[in-house]
Formats: sequence, C-alpha cells, structure tokens
Amino acid sequence: MTVSFKGRALERADRISTFYVLEDWALNKDHANRIFLKFKGKSWTYRQAYELALKYGTWFKQKYGIKKDEIVAMDFVNSDIYIWVWFGLWSIGAKPAFINYNLTNRPLIHTIKTSTARYCFAMEQFRREKYDGEVLDELSGPNFRDAGGPVEVVFLDAATRAEIEAVMPVRAPDSERGGQQLKGMALLIYTSGTTGLPKPAIVSWSKACMAGWFVSKWLPIKPEDTFYTCMPLYHSSGSLLGMTSALRAGASFSLGERFHRKGFWDDCRATDATIIQYVGETLRYLLSVPPSPSDRNHKVRTAFGNGLRPDVWPVFKERFGIETIVEFYAATEGPAALWNKSKNKYTEGAVGVSGILNQLLGAPAQVILLDFETNAPIRDKKTGLCIPVKPGQPGELIYKLDEKEIDATFQGYFGNNKATSSKIHRDVLKKGDAYFSTGDLLRKDSEGRWYFCDRIGDTFRWKSENVSTAEVAEVMGRISLINEANVYGVQIPGHDGRAGCAALVLQDEQKPLTESELAEIGAQATKGLPRYAVPIFLRVHRGDAAAANRTGTMKQQKTVLRNEGVNPALVSKSGDELFWLPPNSKAYQRFGEKEWNALGAGTVKL
Repeated sequence: MTVSFKGRALERADRISTFYVLEDWALNKDHANRIFLKFKGKSWTYRQAYELALKYGTWFKQKYGIKKDEIVAMDFVNSDIYIWVWFGLWSIGAKPAFINYNLTNRPLIHTIKTSTARYCFAMEQFRREKYDGEVLDELSGPNFRDAGGPVEVVFLDAATRAEIEAVMPVRAPDSERGGQQLKGMALLIYTSGTTGLPKPAIVSWSKACMAGWFVSKWLPIKPEDTFYTCMPLYHSSGSLLGMTSALRAGASFSLGERFHRKGFWDDCRATDATIIQYVGETLRYLLSVPPSPSDRNHKVRTAFGNGLRPDVWPVFKERFGIETIVEFYAATEGPAALWNKSKNKYTEGAVGVSGILNQLLGAPAQVILLDFETNAPIRDKKTGLCIPVKPGQPGELIYKLDEKEIDATFQGYFGNNKATSSKIHRDVLKKGDAYFSTGDLLRKDSEGRWYFCDRIGDTFRWKSENVSTAEVAEVMGRISLINEANVYGVQIPGHDGRAGCAALVLQDEQKPLTESELAEIGAQATKGLPRYAVPIFLRVHRGDAAAANRTGTMKQQKTVLRNEGVNPALVSKSGDELFWLPPNSKAYQRFGEKEWNALGAGTVKL
C-alpha cells in the first residue's frame, strides 16, 4: 500500500523519473561527496555521477538530436559507461533499450530491430567482435527500420568518451522528463530468450521507481552499505533491483564487469561489500571453488536474488557465513512478485512467504490446475472457469489484473500484441476477469510458503506421471560427484511421453566417470526419487558445453539439449558423453550407437 501511495505522489508531482533520485542525492550537500559507484578500482561520488549523466545527456541532444520519449538502444558490458549512458538518456527524457551483450548475428539484429531505435550506442570492442560485416550492413540498410531509415551504431571509444566528458553539462528542463504516467514506459528490457528470440518487455515507471524503493526498504539497504553485483545490467535484476535499490538508499553500488567465480569474493573484500546479488546458479558456482581459509573473510551479511536451488541454500550460508538469504520470484514483465527474507530453516528454500506484506503488495496470486499435455489451464466442464489447486499441489502461478485497465499493471511486450495477449488468462475465477500468466509452476503449502516447481513446458510426462525437472535437478545436485544438473525430457523412438535426461557438470570436469561412480549416481538417484522420475539418461558435459547452455543471467537453457535428445550422432559433436540406466539395472552404463539403434528397433523397452 505504501509503495502505491509513493508512486502516485511522484506522479502528481511530475517527478516519476528515477533521474531525480540521483539529482536529489547529488545536490544534497551532506550526501553529494559520498561514493555512489565503485568499478575496477575507481570510484565516483554522487555529485560526479550526476555531472557525468548531464554531460552524456547534453551530448546526445547536441550531436544526435535525441528527443524526449525516443527509444535508444545501448549495448555494453557492465561498466561505469553503462550507467552514464542510461542516466544520460533519462536526463533528457529518452527511453533506453537494454541490449543483451551476449547476442550476436541474427538475435542481435532482431533485438535492435524490435526496439525501433534510430541509434544504438555500443562498446568500441564490439565493433570487431559483433558488428563488423553482415550485422552492420543490415542495420545500415535504408529500409531496416519499420518506420523507414537505418540504425546508426555509435561506438564509444576512448576519444569519444573524452569528447563527451569535455562537454559543458546542461540540465534539461523538467518538461523534458515531465508528463509521464506510472504505467508509461521507462525503458525496454528483453526477456532472457530461454524459450525463443528475446522479446522487449515494457518496464513501466511504476516498476522502475518502486522496485528499487521497495527493495531498499525491505532488505534494508542503508547509506553506509555497499551493494555488490556482477549480474548483467541489461537484466532487471542487476539494473532495477540492484543499481536503483542502492541509489534509492543513497548507498554505494559496487559493480563487477562479469561473474568470475574465483574473483567474486576478492571483489567483495576490495569494495567492502555488505550485500551481494545472485541470479540462477551463481551461488552454486561459488561453492564449486575449493574451500579456503578466507571463505568467511568478508563483510557480507545478506545475499539477495532469485533462482537459488534448495540444495545450495544451506550449504552456501554455512560455508560463507551469510546471515540472511533474501530470495524473490518475479518476471521482468510481470505485475507482482513473491518475497522471502530468510534467516532460519522454516523459510529455507521458499521463493516467497505469504503474510500481510504479500497481501498488501501487488496483484493477488492464485495457482490453477494445468493440463501438462497441452500446457493450458484445466477448466471446469460446467462453468468453463479455471480450477484452483489445493495446498501443496503444483499449478500455474497467475496474478490478478484489472480487466478494465490491464495496462495499468501489465504493459506487455513492445510492438508485439500477440505475445502480450498470450500472457493473459481470461474468465479464470469468474466471467470477465483477467490474470497474468507467469508460465511457471509453483506450489504453496498450508503455512503460506511458496516453492518453485518448474517452468511450464519443462515438466514432462513419463509412465503416465508428471516429472518436475526442478525437483529432479535438486536431488541430482545433492550427489557429491555432481556440481550442476540440467534436467529435461527427451523423445525416444517407440515410447510414449518423454524420458528423463540429466545434463551434468561434474565436480571434476575432466576426470572420466568410473564404474563405481556411475553406480553411486544410480543409487543416489534411485534413493531420492520415485522410479518414474529417475533420469534414464545422463549427458556429461565436457569443456565449454555447459556454458553454451546458460543465459547471461546464469539460467539454464534446455531447448538445444532437448532437440538433440540422446541421439549419439548429435550429442557427440559437442564432445559430451552419454550414459543410460538400462531396464532392471542399478548402475548407469555408457550409451552409444548400438544402444540407440536397439531402442529404435524396439528390441529394448524402457
């Protein structure tokens, strides 16, 4: 409720832009000289950051004529420049479109095109790495943009940055940033692309303002804190929940260029970090580094993020001496979130806890039954309405929308009405209502604790049972030989449904698996899972294969793995090894062309 009042007050005052938060701290004589940003051994005060934002904004207007409300693409790795470009655009009322710096070729072209931007500002090193040749040729075509005209890519090399920093900063008048509504666009952030090409999600001013404000109060973050992240700023976790949360609190924001498991704690110690941010499998990778006497030699009290697996949670806290885990569940385009600030075993592993706070924040959450064959809600044959689950039963998490003004809380995907409509369920609990479809399976127990089960489409059916890939991955991840498990279903000739396959990263990635180790994996999997859920196949990653199946935010990707299945001819190209659990066997064995052909001929039935 407080969050809603805060937003409406900013809207009435016509000061919605988060640029004003930076300005207020910079012009506060007691705060202006406090450190705002730490990056690669350098630091900038709030006053210095504000002046740089104004310089960049002035340069954008004077040299390129960038206008209020214009969308501008930006393609950078984490850096101080990223923040100056971002806030420079906000200072003149423009709208940044954050490009995933990992994208190349067709996905990169698609992402820039869907932004509708006239200009894309990018790192100099990307000129050769990503843009030279076909990409730049296509972007510069006279009819590349749907509205007509090319996209001009401007590379910010050292000379250009020096030119910008020599500019006399001019603060654009408030009218350049004015007239905005809470539901209006603040920026574009692209979906992670785990289910296809990235889509531009509209981030409203309501989210841009309130996400950082809420997190800063809830963690809480104090002006004396240093918030450290090396999660990519092109994602809402690093930018909105990371940087703007530190900014709202008037704290220091310590930024790492990229995640490096061996240098992570050195960065934390060097910058006196008190709060760290994680996404996906980040904390699992930190545990994969051999223990050190300096593991607890830091000032971090809180780890904040999303996607922490239950098997990693207690081990990470114990090894590194972390007092509090703050886990949340959200989607960039979603209208609400789940939250869990955990200091004890009671809430360990939960992505959210429903209490008074959850009732007051965001749209009411419901969980409905899902047909796992069609991935569509199951509807009552008489009423045509969806069916709520019972406590502890998994189903799709959905959030209530105002059916009369859906865009007040769900702005959808920029320029893509079809994708936006696909995320809305109608006639859910009563005729005419509307709910946001998260595309995820969750369950809530009788005590209000929420647990992530799986992404819809990842859960598969085998032996007439539903298999949750997340639950299988958790059990496999607890086996001492295994560092990471990515679980998915594969089609097998002559068999209904999909058989389970676990793509594994071993603790020792180079060492071949012995017969006794294969037997141990089989024994532990069989002990921890129902028989139908035990992975029949193992795909052991070697070299860089595992990294190729992760997004930039450490989320596992399954599409390529699922498409290759367990066909040895396809899998062997990556250098990975295949194993299987033959019928009536307790130990995994090597799987190759002979075994694949036997399945295809029907001489072996699983």
